[in-house]
Formats: sequence, C-alpha cells, structure tokens
Amino acid sequence: MAHFLLHGTLHVTIYEVDRLSVAGCCNIFCKLLQKVEERAGVGKGISDLYVTIDLEETRVGRTRLVGNECCNPQWYESFHIYCAHKASNVVFSIKQNDPIGASLIGRAYLPVEKLINGKEVDRWLKVVDKDCKPLYRGSRIHVKLQFFDKTRHPNWSQGIKSPKFPGVPYTFFSQREGCRVTLYQDAHVPDKFISGVIPLAEGKYYEPHRCWEDIFTAISDAKHLIYIAGWSVCAKITMIRDLKRPKPEGDLTIGELLKKKANDGVRVLMLVWDDRTSVKLLKNDGVMATHDEDTRQYFHNSEVHCVLCPRNPDDMHSIVQDIEISTMFTHHQKIVVVDSELQNAESKRRIVSFIGGIDLCDGRYDTPSHPIFRTLGTAHHDDFHQPCFHDASIAKGGPREPWHDMHCRLEGPVAWDVLFNFEQRWRKQGVEGLLVPLKELDDIFIPPSPITSPEHHETWNVQLFRSIDGGAAFGFPENPEDAARSGLVSGKDHVVDRSIQDSYINAIRRAKNFIYIENQYFVGSSFSWNSTDIKVQEVGALHLIPKELSLKIVSKIEAGERFTVYIVIPMWPEGVPHSQSVQTILKWQQRTMEMMYKDVVQALRAKGLEANPKDYLTFFCLGNRESTICGEYEPSERPEHDTDYSRAQQSRRFMIYVHAKMMIVDDEYIIIGSANINQRSMDGARDTEIVMGAYQPYHLATREPARGQIHGLRMALWYEHLGKLDNSFLQPESLECVRRLNQIAEEYWDLYARDTLDYDLPGHLLSYPLRVTTNGEVTEVPGLEFFPDTKARILGSKSEILPSILTT
Repeated sequence: MAHFLLHGTLHVTIYEVDRLSVAGCCNIFCKLLQKVEERAGVGKGISDLYVTIDLEETRVGRTRLVGNECCNPQWYESFHIYCAHKASNVVFSIKQNDPIGASLIGRAYLPVEKLINGKEVDRWLKVVDKDCKPLYRGSRIHVKLQFFDKTRHPNWSQGIKSPKFPGVPYTFFSQREGCRVTLYQDAHVPDKFISGVIPLAEGKYYEPHRCWEDIFTAISDAKHLIYIAGWSVCAKITMIRDLKRPKPEGDLTIGELLKKKANDGVRVLMLVWDDRTSVKLLKNDGVMATHDEDTRQYFHNSEVHCVLCPRNPDDMHSIVQDIEISTMFTHHQKIVVVDSELQNAESKRRIVSFIGGIDLCDGRYDTPSHPIFRTLGTAHHDDFHQPCFHDASIAKGGPREPWHDMHCRLEGPVAWDVLFNFEQRWRKQGVEGLLVPLKELDDIFIPPSPITSPEHHETWNVQLFRSIDGGAAFGFPENPEDAARSGLVSGKDHVVDRSIQDSYINAIRRAKNFIYIENQYFVGSSFSWNSTDIKVQEVGALHLIPKELSLKIVSKIEAGERFTVYIVIPMWPEGVPHSQSVQTILKWQQRTMEMMYKDVVQALRAKGLEANPKDYLTFFCLGNRESTICGEYEPSERPEHDTDYSRAQQSRRFMIYVHAKMMIVDDEYIIIGSANINQRSMDGARDTEIVMGAYQPYHLATREPARGQIHGLRMALWYEHLGKLDNSFLQPESLECVRRLNQIAEEYWDLYARDTLDYDLPGHLLSYPLRVTTNGEVTEVPGLEFFPDTKARILGSKSEILPSILTT
C-alpha cells in the first residue's frame, strides 16, 4: 500500500470498542499474579485494557487503562499529535496490560489516504488478529481523526508575525509577558570580548554577560531562599577566577558560599541527581562522575539541605520500565532560584532564576578562548577535567577538555515558573516543610508580575518548557482529561510534560529564513532512517526534530526560497572516543545526518537543481590547537607512550566539548536550556529537563532582519568560533554566508588535522569530518577514518551489547 507523508498535526479521538471478547491471558504466571494482587488488595489484577496509536510502526499515542469487565470498554480520550511520518495506515492496537509488558488482543487499520484531504473521519473500524482475521463476534473500535497539514497553520514559515504572538499551545506553562532575559555564552567572558563590535537596533551595541559572576552575585545577595537543582554540583570549585574582575569573597568555593548563606539564615535547598552507580566499588564517583556522594557528605550536618534524588519512575510503569528509568535516566535540569532586591524598593524582594546547560561543577568554567594548556597553572590548575583519556590528571598535563555552553537568567513572571518547577520536584523527592512559604511573606515578596512595561523596547516574552513526569513532579493530574487541560500528555495512566519537543517543533515550523543550533547530541527521527543492517523500529529515537528540520529545508527548496540550517555538535560525545557507548552514539548520529541529507538531495533533484546539500544543511564541531609559550605550566609526569593522551599532548590539540543546548530561529526566537537533541531529553519520561523559549516583541524579523539581543548573541558566538566577523553573517540564509562559513571551517579543519602547527589555531569552528555524497549518503572523508590522535572511528559502530534506550 502506498505511503503518504503526514506532516502537520493529527487530532485523534478513541471512543470505545464494541463486542470485544477477551479470554484473558493464558500465562500461568500472570494468572497467579493476578489472584495474588486481588487477594492482597495491592492491584487491580492484570486485565486492564488500553489502545495504542501507531503511524505504521511508530508509536504516537496511548490511552489510559480501563477495566476489562465487559465487552464494551470505553475511553472517550483525545490526542493532539505532531507528526512528520510517512505511513500507509494509522494503526489502533487493543492491548491487555500485563505485569511485564502487554498482550495484543487485536488491531484496526485506517488508511492514511483517507486523511490527506483534511476532512474529519468518524467511523467504526473492524478489529482483526495478527493474521488479519476478524475477531470473534466481529469486534469494532470507534475512532475519529482529522489531519491538519502544516501549511494550514497560520504561522507556517511566517515567523513571529506579531508582538502579540501567544506562544506554544497545549503546554503546562503559558507564555509570560514583561520579562527580562540575560543570555550567556560560556561560564565566563573576559573584559573587552567583542564589546562595542556588534551593532544592534536603535544605535546600541551587543554587550556579553558573565554567567558564573552573575550567579555568584545572586547567591551572595539572597536573603530568604537559594534553591539549586543539578545533574551535578561540586562543592569544592570556585566560580570567580578572572584576576582582572575580583569580587568580595570571590575566593570562596560554592560549598563554602552556600554554607555561609545558610548559616546567615537563608533557606538553602539542593536537589542533586542520585547516580545509583555511586558506590564504594566505584570510589563513590559513579559511572558519570557526578560527585553526588561527595556533595552529600560535604553538606551533611550543615544548615544546607542537600537531597540526592534518583530518577524514580512514575507509579504506572511496568516492572521492566521501572528498572530502565531508575538505572538509565537522570535528573538533568540545571536550576538556580534566588530572591533578589527589587529596584527602587529595598524592602521588597522578587524571584530571579537561572537555567541552561551549565552545572555548578568541575570542568564547566571556561571562556570563549577555550584554552587547553595555557590555564593549567592558573584558572584550571585545581579544576582539571579530562574524561576522554584513561588516568588523565593535572600532574600529567594537558590538554584539558575545553567546555562550550549556554545559560540564561530569567526575571519577571517566568522566574516564578522556574520556582514552581523546583517546588513540584521538592514536594516529590525533598523533605517536607522546608520550602519557604512565600504566600505568607507577601509583605516582602512581590507577586509574579511584569518587570518591564509593554512599551519598553528591551522587554521579553518568555515561555517555560519541560521534559518531566509524575515520578519527578508533584501534583500532576491523574485522569487524561485534566492532564490534557494542563498541557500534559498521558498514556496508560502515565502523565508526562513533553513540551520541550513541542517548542522545537513549533519554532522550526514557524522558521522563515534560517536556523542555528548548538547541541551536545544530535540523534533522532529513527522512524525515517533507511537502513538494512539495523532494525530502526528497535532504536526508539522517535522525536521529530531532525525530520522537522529536513522537511523545512525541503519545503523551502520546493518553494524556490533560500533556507539554511547550521548545526554545531561536539567532535564526539564526552568519554573515551573508542568506547562502545561513544561509538554507538556516533553511529546513530551518522544515521540521523544521512536521513536529513537524503531528504535534501531528493528535493533538489525533484526541482532539477544541481546543488551541494551542504549549502542548505551543514554540520560543524569545535576544536582548539595551541602553540607552546614561555612560562607555561610544566607537568611533573607524562602520559603513557603511544596513547590518545600522549598523542594529543604532542600535537597540542583537542576538541572543544559542545555542551550547549540552544536553537536560534531567524534571529528573533531562541531556545536555551538543559535538553539535548536526543530521545532521552525529548521523551518526557526519561531524563528530566527544563528550557525556555523567548523573543523580544520589538525585535522581530517581520519587515527587516531582527537586530535585538538574540541577533547579538548569534554574532558573538560566531565571533567566538571563527575569530572574526563577516558582512555575509548578517544574512545567514544566504548562499554567500553558508559557503563562507563552510570555507572557513574547512580551512580550520585542515589546520587542526595537519601533523604540526607552529601557531595558535585562528578559530575554533571546524567542518565536521564527514563526506556527503551526491545521493545524500554520509561516508568517511577519503583517508580520514579516525579522529585525530585516536583510533576512534568517526562514523561510529553499533554496539551489540548496549541497549539503544541508553544511547539514544
């Protein structure tokens, strides 16, 4: 049967199943367990039913559980489904919930061809067994569907058309007006970095801000509360290290500062992910080296309330899913919430929040120069981070792993949304009675309210998005109707906030001219991978973002319009580059890229265009290479001979680790947060995440290019990565701009990869070392199988041991 592309939104309602006959599970163990549960009063047995919705073999929806007590189970449940899938059928599968997994009762099929015209389809479908034979008694399922093509949306390819743009629909948090946003690149920016260089609207110039300085000041000035949530918090590092910008008590470590504030009467609450591999066998470090046990012990018996919280599953998961979630997934949000002085009212306090990609831990402090040897005797002597080599240490010398990241400060009503998120998490996994009762302090705290006037040209509209479920957040509604009204997704009585993926989808679909992405990972849309050597259905990287990007490019090619997508990722995922986990992720990344390039190539051919697909979609990584200078730190030991470590030290080069999680659309809209572009971050029921999406109403790309703070940040980032600016950068969608960036990045890669270089690398942006064929295949560059200084394959390799749920 022919496959049709469903690119838009699918509205589905599942009403009921008629004349259903279920003999029950024939598994003796299941029957025994059902009787035990029923007699003990700890469960409802195993006979609950639910329905799944699939586009061909890709799961896109799931109903709640209903009791299998009659032949007419009813749901009356509706779904709002973003789709970018090719399929011949919408498949409805009726299943019986078991303690481990589920049993299939039957399936019903609706041809996608019936939906393409956009008309509502309301009908009964016959239910058949696995051999496509009707079930006993002629069982049927009643469903209603309507497909809305993406072009029917008023904002499709129109950008943000009005300052009154309401934000992303169907989400837990509404868009907030009258906010202030401060954007940060890296943990620190030294004086004179690009100051007065990038012109903005109204005769202004872009001025960069200093993330860790601002967080340090915010914590120091707090008088009532300091709330911190992190994947990792390292108590023994300092935040102020620029000798030209000293601060009072700037030599205090994070731990010392928090203890001091707690002793002064400030309520200090910390939620730190509990890595369950952090045991004595692994020297308390855990597989991820988050220092969670060290942090807990540091604050033990102090006034700081530090809670190690594991990634607990929601109560409604199966036994297998419970094990997967608790052992494989993390709390990944990076949050600081403090009270702050209200300007012109010293007696009043307000809430200020920080979110993004930067944890308050070791290895994160860095500047746009991203040194790998030069600061080993100063800023990084007591903070040497290099997890890509076995037994790396400051005693053996560099290169350290440089760290590129993004963060932001939020003020105004959206800062209270970040606070609410922390309170939900604390009520779920923290200690009762410790949250500051702000409602009782209304004489001190102003309520959530705009911090800028509607007429202020630097005002922001901001919306908060999350990936989180009821296992991590308190107070989620239990029934699907209430969940849907709260902007949540439900299935099998499991309630999820999956709005981060929704925010990306909406932003990509609105995009007019270009998209710029920096992200730690880039894996997804496995339902669209074309592969003969793997079962793509089993990979499970189902989020839509890569496919949405390639389909956006395709739509612009079809319309005869320019559009460019720039993507910056790490050279390889953090870790030993030839390890199974890193190699597997690289393989998934290559499959994702190839899927996108094939879409682009097919669209170019359909238009009769002979063009380089990298003129539309281009991938970069970052790296640094330093020459030796006089007075440099001299290590007392040396790495073992003929290792990746020794070769990197000899060549004096290393990748800059891209840990940012950011997307800029048309210089008018920005997403920043903790979420990676992979299934772990976008799923909602895996890693917990938080991001913000924001724009400045007075700086939109309606009649002319946007020239607000988002434009300034992109230009500052390109200056950081390239070491220079070019007039073509003002029009990122243009052929001139993308070819200029590709040309510079290829030149820098050649300098980075050559055997020797007797001067500093002039910039950091490197062309990602892969070749795109005329058919869109992603292959090795001739003569370049491994990353420099390693024996790690650039294309990666699939692991036969690691489950894909861990690496996607």
